[in-house]
Amino acid sequence: MKNMIKELRKEKGYRQEDLAQAVNVSRQTIIAIENDRYNPTLELAMRLAKYLNTTVEELFILDL
Repeated sequence: MKNMIKELRKEKGYRQEDLAQAVNVSRQTIIAIENDRYNPTLELAMRLAKYLNTTVEELFILDL
């Protein structure tokens, strides 16, 4: 699954640490998600989408 987290985070001027703190995870978790090495839980995906002011569907792209 691909995601737009890095692009949206940079667009809004957030650091990885800022995003991690806002959604209550470690910076390493954000790095892993951005590099497609970890798929977040639904709860975390929803928190990320809310903080980045988008939808889960727009934030995550399912590879078929």
